[in-house]
Amino acid sequence: MEKILNFIGGEWRPAATGRFAKDLNPANTDEVLAEAALSDVTDLHAAVAAAKAAYPGWKSTPAPRRGEILFRAVEIMRRRHEELARVLTREEGKIFSEAKGEVQRAINILEYCAGEGRRQYGDAVQSELPLNFCWTQREPYGVAAIVTPWNFPVAIPVWKVAPALVTGNTVVFKPASLTPFTARIVTEIFAEAGIPKGVLNLILGSGAMVGDHLVTHPDVKVVSFTGSNEVGLRLYEQGAKHHKKVQCEMGGKNALVVFADADLELAVAGTVGGAFGSTGQRCTATSRAIVHADLFEAYVDKVCAAAERYVVGDGMNSATQMGPCVDASQMKTVTDGIARALADGAKLRCGGGRLATGAHAKGFFLQPTLFTHVAPDSFLAQEELFGPVLAVLPFRTYDEAMALANNSAFGLTSSAYTNDVGTMMRFCADIETGITHINSPTIGGEAHLPFGGMKATGVGEREVGRTAIEFYSQWKTVYVDYTGARRTSNVY
Repeated sequence: MEKILNFIGGEWRPAATGRFAKDLNPANTDEVLAEAALSDVTDLHAAVAAAKAAYPGWKSTPAPRRGEILFRAVEIMRRRHEELARVLTREEGKIFSEAKGEVQRAINILEYCAGEGRRQYGDAVQSELPLNFCWTQREPYGVAAIVTPWNFPVAIPVWKVAPALVTGNTVVFKPASLTPFTARIVTEIFAEAGIPKGVLNLILGSGAMVGDHLVTHPDVKVVSFTGSNEVGLRLYEQGAKHHKKVQCEMGGKNALVVFADADLELAVAGTVGGAFGSTGQRCTATSRAIVHADLFEAYVDKVCAAAERYVVGDGMNSATQMGPCVDASQMKTVTDGIARALADGAKLRCGGGRLATGAHAKGFFLQPTLFTHVAPDSFLAQEELFGPVLAVLPFRTYDEAMALANNSAFGLTSSAYTNDVGTMMRFCADIETGITHINSPTIGGEAHLPFGGMKATGVGEREVGRTAIEFYSQWKTVYVDYTGARRTSNVY
């Protein structure tokens, strides 16, 4: 059985515990992909110590040279694109075409961040004093703790690790315990590209055993986390208490609004891809559809017809359109949510059950599911299930649509389908989300634009693009007095 080890100080090491956990294929739990190290605080301390020791040398490496290493990582990831996508599908469950798309997005982000090695600009500023020169420059923090989720186990680590590295920080990378294999390949790619020993360290294990201690470690200076609100808020509080810079990207309950003048076929296609693609296991997934009453029944019928044709199965099968839930726990969360929605009075229009016979017998497969008669303040309309479940609510007026769309503690992403320019512009102004789309699904983003949300979705600065560089670096202001004289003016 293949063993997945920690990567500490440039060496692959077993956990100090000597223990391993099985890494299973969620489409076929008889398939054990590997066994991954189960680390404890001993390994964590070793990883942070290695990152701390490597920091002075990495900080002093010119940023363009750091960028060159990331450019080499781009080429290696391109070469290993299909291999990495196959492992991603077998480990996390998403279909192979989606896995390839995720790896491509990681490549795009990595390429953007590599270019930032030559764009770490400051400003030269005129002093108010004669014969004085002032400038600003960006500097790293030190050791960065990167804690990532299982649903995008390639793209999210890359969009955190790459900007941390190019700005001169060293990294301790703690991936989700469900996706250690993809984490190993990502780490191998950086190592092969020439990242010096100790600059990037991989530590495997549970969040409870490793993650919390990583956030509170005195030598960790910056923390980036993606995951649940419950965990994220706790980490943010811990980070604040220990005077660390913290960024947490958390939940979403994303709305797609279909106005009366919308292209209905386009809206249905966007809904199906947004709600059921990646098994609904995206923070940007469409979980609420808010549809004009004149289109409501036609829309529901068309989405259900598409859902009932949706091919659910192993993501490596080219005919499959939706893979399994990532594990038994996540499947139970979704099925419990479906049961609660029914108890609350929502009407099940399609799906709602587990697929557990034949080719589905050994995996965590659910049907694409749609509910109507959903109360706006009910569990189904307010809580993130992270599965292929869509709540559809009707509206009559623009104001009613916006009230429903903004009736959420979260504010990650949104979408509107309309052909009226005035409605588009009003929607963009009124929607309370960090990302919005017009006439396209709630999912998706680009490597050079900020990613993140409003309200309870996140705390700290946004990720991806220029904002990522800002998060992982800090300003230093420099004053140079070349008068050679004692300063007598009362200037601070």
